Amino acid sequence: MQFSTKLLHPGCETDQVTGAVSVPIYQVSTFKQPSVDHPGEYDYARSGNPTRRALEETIAQLEGGVKGFAFASGMAAISSVFCLFNTGDHLVVCQDVYGGTYRVLTRLFNRFGIQATFVDTTDLDKIRRAIRDNTRALYLETPSNPLMKITDLAGAVGLARERGLLTIVDNTFMTPYLQRPLELGADIVVHSATKFLGGHSDLVAGLVAVKEERLAREVGFVQNSLGAVLGPQDSWLLMRGMKTLQVRLDREQETAGKIAEWLAGRPEVTRVYYPGLIDHPGYGLHRRQAKGPGAVLSFELSTPELAWQVMERVQLPALAVSLGAVESILSYPVTMSHAAIPPAERHALGITDSLLRLSVGLEDADDLVADLAQALEAL
Repeated sequence: MQFSTKLLHPGCETDQVTGAVSVPIYQVSTFKQPSVDHPGEYDYARSGNPTRRALEETIAQLEGGVKGFAFASGMAAISSVFCLFNTGDHLVVCQDVYGGTYRVLTRLFNRFGIQATFVDTTDLDKIRRAIRDNTRALYLETPSNPLMKITDLAGAVGLARERGLLTIVDNTFMTPYLQRPLELGADIVVHSATKFLGGHSDLVAGLVAVKEERLAREVGFVQNSLGAVLGPQDSWLLMRGMKTLQVRLDREQETAGKIAEWLAGRPEVTRVYYPGLIDHPGYGLHRRQAKGPGAVLSFELSTPELAWQVMERVQLPALAVSLGAVESILSYPVTMSHAAIPPAERHALGITDSLLRLSVGLEDADDLVADLAQALEAL
C-alpha cells in the first residue's frame, strides 16, 4: 500500500468485536482474567492496553519496524531508549541535538555512568574519531534541531555496523512519511509524537519503533518497568491525528518552501536554514534519503533586537514551545528548545540570540509572508 493508504489502514483500524471504524478508548486499569491457569492477553494497563496497542502497531507499520511503543512524552521515549545502556557505556550524539536530549544525557544519565560525546555528525570522519572501545550507539537527528543539519544516515549506519553499535534516530521533524531510518539500516527510531504525528497541539506523547525482535523485547522490558506509558485517551487522539499526517505535511512543507525563499531574499535575514533550499549544504543528501524538506525552518536575523521585534509583532504564528501543529509556531531556541545547553556552547554551535525557528502550519502562505513582513518592517 502507498503511505496515504497505510495511514488509514495499518491493520488495526477497526474494532474486532463491534466493527467500529474507530478504535475504542479502553479507559480501564485492569482486566478480568479468564482463569488462574489461562490468563488473558491483557492484565494491567501499564503492561498493555488495547487502545495503546493499536497505536503501537500503527507506528511499527509506518516506520517499517517489528514493534512500536507509546510513551507519555517524547522525552519519556528518548529516556527509555537510553535505559538500554549500562554504566560505563558511551554514546556518540549529534552536536546540535534537541536541548531536552542534551539535558537528560548531561544531567541525569551521566549520574549513572553513561557518557556522551557531542560531535558534528554531518562529518562521518568526526563520528569515526569519536567512537571509543566502550561506545555502544550513535544517536542522530537529521535534520537537526534547530540548525537543520543533514547527517548521512546510510553512512552513519555503516560506521555503526563496523563497530557493532546501535543507531538511534530522532525522526520527529520528518515523520515516517518523509523519512524512514529503519529502512536505511537504523535500529531504533524515536518520535516526539506531540509534534507532527499528533499535529494539533492537544496532546503530549512519544513513540519508539524498533527494527528487530531482540531489541524490541529489551525496549518492552524498559517500558513496562518504568511505566511511563501513554494513556488510552491520548493514544486515541494521536491515532486520529496521524490519519491526516500526509495531507497536512504536504501543505505545510509547500508553504514552508515559499517562506524560506522569501526570507532568503530579505535584507534583514542573514541566513535561512531549510533543507529545501538548493544552497543548503545538505540539500542533495537530504533529497536522497528523504521524500521532502519538511515544514520547519530556522532563520538568523541581523541583530538580536530585530529577532525580539519579530517575536513581539507577529500575529499569526504562536510564540510558543513545540512545533508540528496545524497552526504555525515561532520559537526562540536560546530560551526555549535549547535553554538547557550552556550559552557558550549554544553560541559555538551557531544557536545565537538572533536565531528564530518557525514551524509552518496550515495558514495561507501569503498571509504568513505578509505577517512576517510587517513584523520585520515595524521600526
